[in-house]
Amino acid sequence: MLRQIAIVSTLNFRNLRQRFWQSLVIVAGMTCVIGVLLSMLSMTEGLHQAHLNVGDPRNAIVVSRGTVWEINSTIARDKARIVMDAPGIAKAADGSPIADPGLMAAVPTRLVKNNGRTWIILRGFGEKGAMLQPRFHLVAGRMFRPGTHELIVGNRARFQVKGMALGDKVILPDGEWPIVGSFATGDMLEGQLVGDTQSLMATIGHKAYTTVLVRLSSPAAFAAFHAALTRNPALAVDAMRLPDWNIKESADFAAFMHVIVYGVGIILAIGALFACFNTMYAAVASRGLEIATLRALGYGGLPIALSVLLEAAALSVAGGLIGAGIAWTLYDGVPSGLGSDVFVLTVSPVMIGIGVLWALGVAFLGGLLPSIRAARWTVADALRAR
Repeated sequence: MLRQIAIVSTLNFRNLRQRFWQSLVIVAGMTCVIGVLLSMLSMTEGLHQAHLNVGDPRNAIVVSRGTVWEINSTIARDKARIVMDAPGIAKAADGSPIADPGLMAAVPTRLVKNNGRTWIILRGFGEKGAMLQPRFHLVAGRMFRPGTHELIVGNRARFQVKGMALGDKVILPDGEWPIVGSFATGDMLEGQLVGDTQSLMATIGHKAYTTVLVRLSSPAAFAAFHAALTRNPALAVDAMRLPDWNIKESADFAAFMHVIVYGVGIILAIGALFACFNTMYAAVASRGLEIATLRALGYGGLPIALSVLLEAAALSVAGGLIGAGIAWTLYDGVPSGLGSDVFVLTVSPVMIGIGVLWALGVAFLGGLLPSIRAARWTVADALRAR
């Protein structure tokens, strides 16, 4: 059986030159399908990786109970003070807790330099805000001064939005705020503007914090910290380790994006499926006399059917790899953005593997009926076809 499969498949692949243009239809179709699929997945994967890279695993975040998105959380000032007194929080050299009640808000704004209008994410840092971002460092200018109307801009936002560079001014509800510095963190924070929490709360009319970010004294301290907050009847908050919160926050959006991406991929794959189906039927018809002769010589139907499926698989995988190569060349590592979120497009080896499996699935479905027809082909069928 294996010998027959090898011989029939070898004969089949040798004859591909005679069916070059027909075969190219499958290759080109799968190149388009996998290229588009991986280019769209590069955005969802890049956004997912950016969410995973936010923050320090030693940190924990406190949000109002039931909150799904950080921006929708509300923690009153007096409640924030109770949170910062909870056990399990690391202490600074002066004995104060390493914790920062912060602000996150989406604000419509106008840029002085080009009079452009945009929505930006404002984040407030308190006294220990930068301390809780271990990868935070200034790359130009200086830090904003507490209590003043000054901002610093993330490095990616600075390059992505014209009018938000060092020295430019942003118009907020109470006037112009100069950008005095730019920073880098290597994560989603680079797509935001950062200023003094109290000043920002006053200018946009927020009376409560969004979150409280804390540094745990040790990983094991989270259990005591969490218990102290959730069992306190005066509080209505949830506490999570920061990596767990980021995964949770990005999960719903990632699922939504995957539905869209794979939906488009399925539509394109259906077109490629019909192309594969028609091409393989034509290939079987052109090989009719050869197939009938093999059957007359005693070759079984299974080796002939498998040779058809192997041809479809080889052509589809070749197209899939070309499409994956194009997507990797054009998109992997390219900075991008979605709203105020900035990230790097990613085409990973796992995604390329998904593309190959996708191509194999199309090849199997598109080649199945033609392979069955080839397995049943007889000398009489070949003579009628001629």
